[in-house]
Amino acid sequence: MNEISGPVKLTRIKYLVYFVIFIAVIFEMRLFQRQILQHKAYAEMASKQYNAKVDVPAKRGDIYIRDRDNQNLLDPSKAGLFPVAVNLDLYDVLAVPKNIPDKRDAAKKIAEVVQTDENTIFNEINNDKLYVPPLAKRISKEVADKIDALKLEGIALESVQSRYYPEKNFLSHALGFVNFEGDGKYGLEEYYDSILKGNGGEVEGLKDSSGKIIQIIQSNQGQDGASVVLSIDRSIQYVVEKKLKEGIERFATDGGTIIVMDPKSGNILAMASQPDFDPNNFNKVAKDNESAFLNPATSLMWEPGSIFKPVTVSAAINENLLQPDSKPDEAHGGFSNFVTIDGYKIHNALDEPYGYETVNQILENSDNVGMVWVADFLQNELFDKYIEKYGFGSKTGIDISGEASGAVRDWRKWRDVNRATIAFGQGISVTPIQVIQAYSVFANKGKMVIPRLVEEIIKPNGEEEILPTKEPKEIISGDTAKKMTEMLINVVTNGHGKAAAVDGYKVAGKTGTAQIPNPEGGYEENANIGSFAGYAPADDPKFVMLVKFNRPKNVEWAESSAAPIFGEIADWLLNSYYKVPKN
Repeated sequence: MNEISGPVKLTRIKYLVYFVIFIAVIFEMRLFQRQILQHKAYAEMASKQYNAKVDVPAKRGDIYIRDRDNQNLLDPSKAGLFPVAVNLDLYDVLAVPKNIPDKRDAAKKIAEVVQTDENTIFNEINNDKLYVPPLAKRISKEVADKIDALKLEGIALESVQSRYYPEKNFLSHALGFVNFEGDGKYGLEEYYDSILKGNGGEVEGLKDSSGKIIQIIQSNQGQDGASVVLSIDRSIQYVVEKKLKEGIERFATDGGTIIVMDPKSGNILAMASQPDFDPNNFNKVAKDNESAFLNPATSLMWEPGSIFKPVTVSAAINENLLQPDSKPDEAHGGFSNFVTIDGYKIHNALDEPYGYETVNQILENSDNVGMVWVADFLQNELFDKYIEKYGFGSKTGIDISGEASGAVRDWRKWRDVNRATIAFGQGISVTPIQVIQAYSVFANKGKMVIPRLVEEIIKPNGEEEILPTKEPKEIISGDTAKKMTEMLINVVTNGHGKAAAVDGYKVAGKTGTAQIPNPEGGYEENANIGSFAGYAPADDPKFVMLVKFNRPKNVEWAESSAAPIFGEIADWLLNSYYKVPKN
C-alpha cells in the first residue's frame, strides 16, 4: 500500500478546511438571511403554525312584541314582552373528502341522521377535495349530537348562530328574515339590520394540532346587537290573523291585508297579510316567487275605489267649497245614474240615479256621479294639493324596508276625466298603510300621524331607549275632521257600511269595492278588491283599521266581505280588549 506523502496530505487537509469554512460561511449567510433579512416573514409563518385568529360574531338582538298578559317569571325585566325573533345555536355538518376512508358508509350514516338522500351526500364527498359545502345546514343540537356520536373520520360539526322565529308564520311580512350570511332581508330585519346585528369581535391565541385554540393571547369581544320592541300587541295581532284567515276562507279570496293602528300615536298594533310564509324556511320559497316576501301592507299598491271618497270630500269641505248638507241646485238637475266626461260614461256602482243628494248622502250611497260633482269644485291643482297633503304619492315613513310610494299622475296632465275618476278612487294607486294613515286624519281631529312599528330599543347592557313619536301634521281643520266623522258614522248607520257596526258604539268608516286594472287597458270583469277603512269609538277613537280582501269569489261588494270582518274585530277590540263603556 502506498502512503500519501506529507505535502500532498497537508494539501488535502487544507482543502478540507477550506470546504468546511465555505460551508460554514454559506450556513451563516443563510442564517443571517432568515434571522435578520427575512425574520418578519418567517416569524409570521411560525406564528401561523402556532397562533390563530378567530372571528367572534356578535349576537343578534331579539325582536319583541307587546304582551300585557306575559309576566315572564324567568326574566322579570322582560315582563310584558313576547319574543318573535331570537337566536339559536345550530350546527353545520362539514366534510373533508380526502380524509374520509369509506365514503359510501359515511354518506349512508349521515343521510339517515339528517334525513336526506344518501346519493346526494355521496356525490358531494366522492372526491379527494379538502373542502366541499356543508353537507347539512342549521341542524339542531340533538341531531348534531347523533352525528358526533358516529365518530366519522373527515366529518366535523361547526356551531353557527341561527335566527329563529318561534311563532313561525306569525307576523312574517313585518319581520322579514335573516339569511344564511347573517344579513337581515325584508321587513324589520332589514330596516333595523345595523342595530340588530352589532359588531363582531376577534380572539387571538395558541392552537393545538387540530386547530383549536388552547390559550387566549388577546381578544376583542366586539359589541352584541341591540333588541327592539315593537308596538305590535300580541293579542290584537293574533285576533287579526285569525279573522283574516277566516275571511279569506269564507269569501274565497286570493288573499288579504288587515292593519290596526293607534290614530293618536301612529303605533301599529297589528299588521297581517295572506298568503304569508315561515321565515324559518325562507330558503324553501322558490327563487321565482321572491315577491312573496314583500309586505302587502306597505309594498303593494292598488286602486282603492270608494274608500278614497272621504279624502275628496274632506278637501272640498276644508276649503269651504261644500258642506255636508250641500246639494246641487235646480240648474244642475240632480244626479243621474251616469255622467259623461271627455266622452267617457261614468256610472254608479248600482247604476241607480240618486237625484238631489247632499254631500252626506253621496257618501252614504257611495255615489260616483255625485263624487264627480264634488271634484269639480276642487279642480285639478287644488285637488292634487290635498292628495299630496294626505301623503298619497309619497312614502309614509314607516320604519320597514321596501315601502312603496303609490302612484299619482302629475295634475298638469290630468284631463277632466282623470279628476273625475280619482275622486272615487280610480286612476290613482295607493298602499294600505297610506290609506290607514289618511283615515287617522279624520280620527285624530285633522292631524296625521307617522305610522311606526318600533317604539323601544333595548341596548346590550340592558339600557332601554324609548323612541319618541313624530309630531302629527295638520291636514284639515278639527272642524272638518268632526264633520267627516259624523258623515262616516252615517255611512255605517245608514249606508253600505252597516255590517261594520258594533252594537252600543259609534263606528265611522267607508266601504270600497275597487275594480282591478287590466294590463292591456280597462278593468277586469267580475273581479274586485273589497275594503273597509274606519275607526271607533268615533268620538274618541282607540284604533283605526283597514280590512282588504283580494278577489273575493262568492260576494260582490265590500259591504259583504271587508265590512263584516271589520265589525267582528272592532267588536272584540271595544268589548274585550279596551273594554270601552257602551253609549
